[in-house]
Amino acid sequence: MTDKAEAPRILQLSDYKWFRARKLESAPADQAELIVRRLGLQDYEPIWKSMRYRAEHPPKNNTDEIWLLSHKPVYTQGQAGKPEHIVKPGKIAVVQIDRGGQVTYHGPGQLVVYLLLDVRQRKLSVRDLVELIERTITETLDRLEIPGKTRARAPGIYVDDAKIAALGLRIKNGCSYHGLSLNVDMDLSPFANINPCGFKGLEVTQIADFVEQKEHLMQSVSNILLDRLLQNLGYEIQTHRKLKSD
Repeated sequence: MTDKAEAPRILQLSDYKWFRARKLESAPADQAELIVRRLGLQDYEPIWKSMRYRAEHPPKNNTDEIWLLSHKPVYTQGQAGKPEHIVKPGKIAVVQIDRGGQVTYHGPGQLVVYLLLDVRQRKLSVRDLVELIERTITETLDRLEIPGKTRARAPGIYVDDAKIAALGLRIKNGCSYHGLSLNVDMDLSPFANINPCGFKGLEVTQIADFVEQKEHLMQSVSNILLDRLLQNLGYEIQTHRKLKSD
């Protein structure tokens, strides 16, 4: 695979619902516009190629985007990932990608949020963005009365000793892509076939194990997390706005 990405021909963003976030009154006048898209259940590679292409060809209209979705079953291996951490992938595809970190698993019932931000214009360092993502996740879990916490030298969010959320980023041309994954209500068994994020024996957990709600749990968690993320980025909470079609 070459470093130069071809324009993606599969994912058509115009097929999906979106809304434009409103800036907080206290936000800087030059703060970027922000589009939020809900993309449903997606194959991994078309999404990855689409967000990579966007970072390689930054939009000139000062507009950032957030994509919310879930993936069909896939293992993704970070650019410095070690093959020994993929113990027994079985029939699930392994995709070598360009984010940081080691191998992880994505599947239905997991909330994935990709942050396509002009971090240069926003004056966000990688550390700033990582801390913003981790804060967003812990605030989301706090709303659900789940005690999430960070760990030194182990990015992500943990409940007791089990990982509930992972994150990985790539910056290109001053633009971020990739983002976070939060286990909501999913089959966790594929994690047993890898060393999650490069840690042998690391346990994983999910929100469904801590709450009584099961019906529409993904929608509820998605709305809470999006509210927290919008506010942390300097936009009004507005998850109940009517979504638009292009």
